Amino acid sequence: MDRPRFLALTGATTSGKTELSLAVAEALDGEIVSMDSRQVYRGMDIGTDKVSDEARHRVPHHGLDLVDPDQRYSAGQFARDVRRWIPGIEGRGRVPLLVGGTGFFLRSVLRPIFAEPEMDEARLQALRGWLGEQPRPRLEAWVRRLDPDRAETAVEGGPQRMARTLEVTLLSGRPLSWWHDEAPPDGEAVSGMVVVLERPREELDRRIDARAQAMVDRGLVDEVRRLTEAGFHETDPGMSGTGYREILAYLRGSITLDDAVAQIQAATRRYARRQLTWFRHQLPEDAVRLDARRPREEQLRIILDAWEART
Repeated sequence: MDRPRFLALTGATTSGKTELSLAVAEALDGEIVSMDSRQVYRGMDIGTDKVSDEARHRVPHHGLDLVDPDQRYSAGQFARDVRRWIPGIEGRGRVPLLVGGTGFFLRSVLRPIFAEPEMDEARLQALRGWLGEQPRPRLEAWVRRLDPDRAETAVEGGPQRMARTLEVTLLSGRPLSWWHDEAPPDGEAVSGMVVVLERPREELDRRIDARAQAMVDRGLVDEVRRLTEAGFHETDPGMSGTGYREILAYLRGSITLDDAVAQIQAATRRYARRQLTWFRHQLPEDAVRLDARRPREEQLRIILDAWEART
């Protein structure tokens, strides 16, 4: 077994990763790499539950505020960035700690995905703009017709993932599922130790509902309004995420704020279900599964003991 070069702390949304990660990073003299596909967007702080400035002063963070909401940031790009960040962290004598619940980001580091095909940039931008104007049912129908092997994953991922599936299929001449199965990987795998925080589903639901309401209380409506005033739209990759699309509907007057909160809660609960399924089947067999209800000091000791045993 290769010696792990990083420690990954993952788990479903609201499982308690952030505070525990800070304690682990301080104990190991580590630096944190955000493994959250939404926290890469600038100006999207409340709706992505981005770590506070105080936390960033306690522990150096990477992977936050990388792109604007109208730009895409893929799992492949994350893996390329991680392969650059990890040597830098190691060079400073510190431990890289990957933290977040985006399973595809973690898998792209442990098992690199395919090297993306070359696509004409002008045609890509034109197609991307056109796909962004299409209604969701039409995107879903095209994905099911053009790439049936990937259809369920793409549809679950929403308009952004469906559009990505169609972009690759239409511009490369091969379905995205073919590229995943047949194309060579984009870079070398990086070995790591994975810790997954687990809570009962009913407890996650309660925490999700409370957090959604807290985000609105903290100013999510004003955050979304500022983003729209800056020229960002619901078809932009960042703005299509849970929390933002519901508040956009409220700002348009099509639903009430209470309805928006209820929809955010329901969508986030569904997302947590998908995360739990992914973590059951996709994590390495030697992943450390940790009951997040244990006292914080006990959680920290288990992680540190496991890290010491493997390094």
